[in-house]
Amino acid sequence: MKVNQKIITIDKKEVSYTHIQNGGSTICFMLSGSGYTYEKPLFYYSTMTMLENKRDVVHIHYSYENDILNLPVEKITDVMAKEIIPIVEDVRENNHYTEMAFLGKSLGTIPLIHKLMKTSMYKDSPLILLTPLLDFDSIVESLLTGDHQTLIIIGEKDVHYTQEAIENIQDKSNIEIEVLPNANHSLDANPTSTSMSIRILDQVTEKIEEFLN
Repeated sequence: MKVNQKIITIDKKEVSYTHIQNGGSTICFMLSGSGYTYEKPLFYYSTMTMLENKRDVVHIHYSYENDILNLPVEKITDVMAKEIIPIVEDVRENNHYTEMAFLGKSLGTIPLIHKLMKTSMYKDSPLILLTPLLDFDSIVESLLTGDHQTLIIIGEKDVHYTQEAIENIQDKSNIEIEVLPNANHSLDANPTSTSMSIRILDQVTEKIEEFLN
């Protein structure tokens, strides 16, 4: 296995990514949440799941001010897509992958839903959305009009969970939804329980593996 760190310059800003190569012909691009980094459990074990299934992985290391979520969703999408898409293209141009998938959490799901799923180049790339911001009307609207194969995993105790949003999108044949009782926005148990949090994490990785295979 090879792990390479690369920096590219986008509009005079340096953005880095980590490319983990396991000899696979498929790749998963991962987009972190605000403050939820790739060393934390959901990404650490999602990465391990990908590698175990012979998928290479790219972690995109963007960083923004804490108030980015106060911007309109369209503006967040533009800011993030400007950095993410050049990295995706850089990896594609310098490697020979037969399939791409995308996995994002929270903030990282916004450009996936609002940009990549609307771009014909990525129309066959499955999306894994961990804790998407379903209380944003525009997020739900984009999901309703998209046709990507999509997996949504969210906890019932997530501050961005709404039953109305789930009911609106649950009949979409291209979207699979996994709602986890007693899980919060980090997909940890609420109330706090170490053993339950580990079981939730196991459910998440099993669902990801099942969705992609």
